[in-house]
Amino acid sequence: MSKLEDIVSLCKRRGFIFPGSDIYGGMAGTWDFGPLGVMLKKNLMDSWWHFFVEKRDDMYGVDAAILMNPRTWEASGHTATFADPLVECKECKSRFRADKIANNITESVTTEEFLNTHTKCPVCGKENWGPIRKFNMMFETHVGAVLPDDNAELADKNKAYLRPETAQGIFTNYKNIVDTIYPDLPFGIAQQGKSFRNEISPRDFILRDRECYQMEIEYFVKPDTWEENFEKMRALQHDFLANVAGLKSEDIHEYEVPAEDRAHYSKRTIDFMFDYPNGEEELMGLAYRTDFDLANIARESGKSMEYRDKKTNETFVPHIIEPSIGVERLFLAVLSTAYTEDEIDGEKRTILKLPTHLAPYKFCVSPLLKNKPELVEKAREVYNLLKEKYTFVTWDDSGNIGKRYRKQDEIGTPKCIVIDFDTLEDDTVTIRDRDTATQIRKKIAEL
Repeated sequence: MSKLEDIVSLCKRRGFIFPGSDIYGGMAGTWDFGPLGVMLKKNLMDSWWHFFVEKRDDMYGVDAAILMNPRTWEASGHTATFADPLVECKECKSRFRADKIANNITESVTTEEFLNTHTKCPVCGKENWGPIRKFNMMFETHVGAVLPDDNAELADKNKAYLRPETAQGIFTNYKNIVDTIYPDLPFGIAQQGKSFRNEISPRDFILRDRECYQMEIEYFVKPDTWEENFEKMRALQHDFLANVAGLKSEDIHEYEVPAEDRAHYSKRTIDFMFDYPNGEEELMGLAYRTDFDLANIARESGKSMEYRDKKTNETFVPHIIEPSIGVERLFLAVLSTAYTEDEIDGEKRTILKLPTHLAPYKFCVSPLLKNKPELVEKAREVYNLLKEKYTFVTWDDSGNIGKRYRKQDEIGTPKCIVIDFDTLEDDTVTIRDRDTATQIRKKIAEL
């Protein structure tokens, strides 16, 4: 298994991910995606959308606003329950999420249970803790020109939140979609977008950060069919992770979340855990939300959330199956799987064995020598040809050919194409494979 520090180093060195606001000293829990990171992330998101939405006839997309009426979060239960167990060290005043620094406890840990673990402060090494407090993770903001100091009552009225999940934007649009599209049950509504969580202690690179992209589906079903639809979605998630994201099945484990640790809206949840370099962590979730969300919206808004069956004319409030995944967590899982080290002729090399459809570039085109105009001209011709056909093609003429190969191996480019003097004679090029380092010659017309 790769080491997290090696992946972090590669990401910064090759332009995948940089620390957020790094030039000003950074900001904990924020990360900036560079040129290659943007491309890999887009490929991941596009692949998920194609697999779960575009290939199917029962899925519809939305793109809801990040800022929503605060009543959304009251109805959903987030205002009251979206909280993590915060504990403070009385010695150094450092604050932590209790269940992440102590062994064998859960998010529902009590003060007594935590103290019985005799956990020492990761900062000062002392064991002198305050009580467990629930810390709501939603980011607050204010809409309009009134600030809290101007008029506290009005400022509170104008309070809003950066959304902690994309799901509520789907639920609030459920009626809009039923009224305009009127799809047959079962059907799903999908959304990709940013979510914000005021994590107590961001950690482990992009695994736990304060803003992230989520990809979620709310799948609306007849209440008595939830179990069969749950199992279908469960199988689809495994299919996606293995055959689209390229993860190894032995690195993925299902965890049946016990009732006391499930989210307030869930009657059943399976967490798909992944063996990251730093240990097993949640990658993806599958939850049965019953009619919790639609029933709450109906009560809060006074509008019916019932669906009328086209065939039987029966009316009911659908139940919901929710597959949800964080893009950054998937990004790190893909990098962890792809990161490989080997040796060629006694020289160590680093490779990102990314699936071809996810790799930022599919091909790299190079002239053997950049100071030979005839080679450069021919290489540009080949580059333009491939760029027109495949889009994701890069050019590299810096350093010797060996260094170019090593660079492309590190960023995951599957094929390198080199134009040499033989190309000028017979219109063939050298094609080098990333994973095996083997080389073949092929006619330009066959590329």
